[in-house]
Amino acid sequence: MYTAPTHYAPITASAEEIETDDSAFVPATLAAMGVPAKRSDILKVSSRSRPSAVAGAIAGVVRESGRAEVQAIGAGAANQAIKAVAIARDYLAETGINAVCLPSFIDVVIDEEDRTALSMVVEPR
Repeated sequence: MYTAPTHYAPITASAEEIETDDSAFVPATLAAMGVPAKRSDILKVSSRSRPSAVAGAIAGVVRESGRAEVQAIGAGAANQAIKAVAIARDYLAETGINAVCLPSFIDVVIDEEDRTALSMVVEPR
């Protein structure tokens, strides 16, 4: 089984089982926008992540914190992340929250190697 480094662990569990690592990096997108990021607001998605589970996590974080950041590296992970954001918008719409997605690219370091990740900030409009 694939084991990701602790600083960039993909979401493979249900929304209730998601744990975060407080020692991970703070993404440049939030820092550039002048918004302090909480580690728990960053959701990492892999190509094996279940979009419905990630969507539930996104909706929960948006309801609790007002915004969530979803990050993905690679085409498969980006596909799952986009599906999860679309599903999360429906989940949030059921409670009267009209969410928008702000996509961008960020640079991350994984195992001392620079990678480009897709970062999507989901927040109410």
